[in-house]
Amino acid sequence: MSDPMTPAQWRAALKAEGVRFTEYDGWTTRGRDAATGKIFGPVHGVLNHHTAGSDSLHAVAVGGAPNLPAPLAHTFLPKSGTAVMVSGHRANHAGLAAANVMAAIVAETPLPKQDKSSTVDGNDQLYGIETENLGNGADTYTRAQYDTWVRWNAAICRHHGWGAGSVAGHLETSVEGKIDPRGPVEGYGTRGKFTFSMGQLRADVAERLKHAASWSPPTTLPAPPPPPIPRTVEQRVSDLEKRVTALEKKG
Repeated sequence: MSDPMTPAQWRAALKAEGVRFTEYDGWTTRGRDAATGKIFGPVHGVLNHHTAGSDSLHAVAVGGAPNLPAPLAHTFLPKSGTAVMVSGHRANHAGLAAANVMAAIVAETPLPKQDKSSTVDGNDQLYGIETENLGNGADTYTRAQYDTWVRWNAAICRHHGWGAGSVAGHLETSVEGKIDPRGPVEGYGTRGKFTFSMGQLRADVAERLKHAASWSPPTTLPAPPPPPIPRTVEQRVSDLEKRVTALEKKG
């Protein structure tokens, strides 16, 4: 249980973690607290989404979606990998979350299958990021985008003293059949193209948290060992003669 990050804490945490970011005008005061009569926090974890669209910054920040007023997340992450802070308060991103999954996030234990019989309002308790992707299983997250994604999650966890077990995806908490985030990733560190999964994102966040916030994953593989030097004809003949001599002695 933690109080939500202040704008100053957001800036400090993101900068320390190496997150490239900009600030959408008015983000420090934008939120759904007054409109809903609900206060954002205490916070317990981080929820990850894909936008299911392109050029979604305006919608996430101020435009909203049908029957869902903005802001739709705390941060928008475009293909460029430069995150945009759009809200510092309560955002419409999580919706109803299964209470048993939320309890597991708090305890940082493996997330169970959602029990739809008991729910909580995830908007009260979870930070949210909308990562730009069509969500069709073919649109690819860029390498820069995924690197920032990992750093953004790690920055929040590091600030609060959480582990990667506090990181979740909308598909893991939702009782409404959400499927995000998903899709192929261009690459990360020394890894080539792979399919996004929350398990892999948590593993990459966990690896970051083992290091100082200034750490960056290696981006090149270690050089392979040099090939063996071919033996000359004379060396091979000499080796053969030695084996023949050894066999004759045994005989």
